[in-house]
Amino acid sequence: MPKTTAEAGWRRGAGTLIRAIGGISTLCGWIAAAMILASVLITCQMIFVRFMLRQSTIWQTETVIYLMIAATMLGLPYVQKLRGHVNVDLLPMWLRPVPRKILAVIVLLSGIVVLSVMAFYAYEHWHLAYQRGWRTSTVWGPKLWVSLIAMPVGFALFILQLLADLLALLIGRDTAFGLEAD
Repeated sequence: MPKTTAEAGWRRGAGTLIRAIGGISTLCGWIAAAMILASVLITCQMIFVRFMLRQSTIWQTETVIYLMIAATMLGLPYVQKLRGHVNVDLLPMWLRPVPRKILAVIVLLSGIVVLSVMAFYAYEHWHLAYQRGWRTSTVWGPKLWVSLIAMPVGFALFILQLLADLLALLIGRDTAFGLEAD
């Protein structure tokens, strides 16, 4: 049955949206990789300052911790795009294509719901830190909201990638669990 012009246009628009979200996820992956590289370089600098120059370090440890947390959170959508998260696909492999697709929709929707709750509480925590001007209790004492912003942003971008995956599955652009139909 030939597709109507409206349906073909909608699918093209959905495909463009999926590609745009994939581009955002890829950008997040590059940013996360840069943060990991920066963490490694800062750690090397910290080791040099401490053990070679015999000086104290003030900001390095905290910066590395916050960069690694941010890299983890911002890397979530990219890993989802690549299907790199832990996946137990024994049940999907046993199922026929239609039940497999239904299971994939249920899994994606469940993930979106759970991550939405996590994003809400991460945002609430960030907002509280921002509103109250919380700082860390170290000598350096950076504002805590700067490091906490990575959590709600990372969860929101992860949800966005899950929505793109769900849309790709529903319009037939992707297969359930990345498994080919029987």
